[in-house]
Amino acid sequence: MMSKGIALAVFISLIFSSCEETYSPKRIGYHRIDFPEKTYVVQEIDCPVRFRSLKQTLLQKRSDVEVGCWYNLHYPDYGATIHLSYQEIDSADLNTHIEDSRKLAMKHIVKADDIKERLFKNDERKVYGLIYDMEGNVASNYQFFLTDSTNRFFRGAMYFNMRPNADSLQPVTDFVKADLEVLIESFEWTELGD
Repeated sequence: MMSKGIALAVFISLIFSSCEETYSPKRIGYHRIDFPEKTYVVQEIDCPVRFRSLKQTLLQKRSDVEVGCWYNLHYPDYGATIHLSYQEIDSADLNTHIEDSRKLAMKHIVKADDIKERLFKNDERKVYGLIYDMEGNVASNYQFFLTDSTNRFFRGAMYFNMRPNADSLQPVTDFVKADLEVLIESFEWTELGD
């Protein structure tokens, strides 16, 4: 038979061992985001361009820029803004504008995990361009320019109004990128007053 001292020691050790709490850290989680059903509207602005954008966005003209035509396309529910600009150019300046757009996109190469370049071409509408799709914790995940290859140049860049965190922003980034694909596919040149 067990002595009282051994039984007491076993009992006390069982009490202390059962009180130990094993801690396992919780996984990092992000809030679920419910996106609206997509409905697009044609945006006609006071520049000679027309495109489709998500109905829930807000298109605002920038009054702080004197040269060209500048707008911001806001996604108020998601903290995203697409900076859009249009300029009429001399065909001799086309390469300069293309190179400036490339430099602006490549500024993000330091933080980007990958930058995918994709050509865009619509011969029927005379719309040609280049899309920069960036992955990683970059300030701008998507940039593009469109041109008629002679005297019109349109540029867009997506930014979030918060610190970049690719993991938490990925659903929203994908949502907005899909809308920008619609904008680019529907893009056309118009005449003022058209």
